[in-house]
Amino acid sequence: MLTVAALYHFTRFEDPAALREPLLDLCLAGGVRGTLLLAREGINGTIAGDRASIDAVLAHIRALPGCADLAWKESEAADMPFGRMKVRLKREIVTMGEPDIDPRASVGHYVDPAGWNALLRANDVAVIDTRNDYEVAIGTFAGAVDPGTRSFREFPAWWRANAHRFEGKRIAMFCTGGIRCEKSTSFLLSEGVTDVFHLKGGILKYLEEMPEEDSLWQGGCFVFDGRVSLGHGLRPTGHDMCHACRRPLTEDDKTRPEYEAGVRCHRCAEEYDDADRARFRERQRQVERAADRGTRHLGG
Repeated sequence: MLTVAALYHFTRFEDPAALREPLLDLCLAGGVRGTLLLAREGINGTIAGDRASIDAVLAHIRALPGCADLAWKESEAADMPFGRMKVRLKREIVTMGEPDIDPRASVGHYVDPAGWNALLRANDVAVIDTRNDYEVAIGTFAGAVDPGTRSFREFPAWWRANAHRFEGKRIAMFCTGGIRCEKSTSFLLSEGVTDVFHLKGGILKYLEEMPEEDSLWQGGCFVFDGRVSLGHGLRPTGHDMCHACRRPLTEDDKTRPEYEAGVRCHRCAEEYDDADRARFRERQRQVERAADRGTRHLGG
């Protein structure tokens, strides 16, 4: 089994570009794959590899400025869930588009998975899912509010347009691994909301620790790798992915008339032009040829 490590850490990197090559070289040398994002505000990403190589990368990251107390979440994969290794430089490690928001200065109250169910059941609490609409579509907490956003950048505008709906309520928010809530709780505090809570470790930590018989989670949790979605015990749920738009698919989704493997699904049927579709079909042919040879195409 391969080890999959999901991590993020907010710290101040004066020169993120100087950190990129040594980190990439270490990952490549150990056969580690995945994506890591570097920005002035910190590091974010998910990587997979053998135990020793993942340990070496985590030790390297912990030695970076301000990262000694790095925390991460681990799961397992029977097959490599990533096609390649990328270390990218970004303006933000999770894009919200609110430059004055700094999670190092203020965030909501962290709630462990053991205490999360009580918040979900409280009458004076509004629970908000901060993830994208396609993530929410395959799984969320019972009773959670879905903002219907297509990207995290849309969340501030959604909140400002809907804040009146939550007057007099305490606000509890959650996301996949916790990073989006670092910014969304900080944002709500800047908007004058005083009682803001945040599921510590995100959905993944909840699914790891909460016994299924006590869980209020419904469906699968989308993850940005080849496993597509995880459930209780961090076990894959069997969802597939549209390799055109990268959104999750159920078996029923693949029976819809819009679906063409590797080319389109019902969610992206109107989102690409003929040139894009031709490119996707050629990529799918390459994926299928690689599979016939018993190898993996990087685009598959």
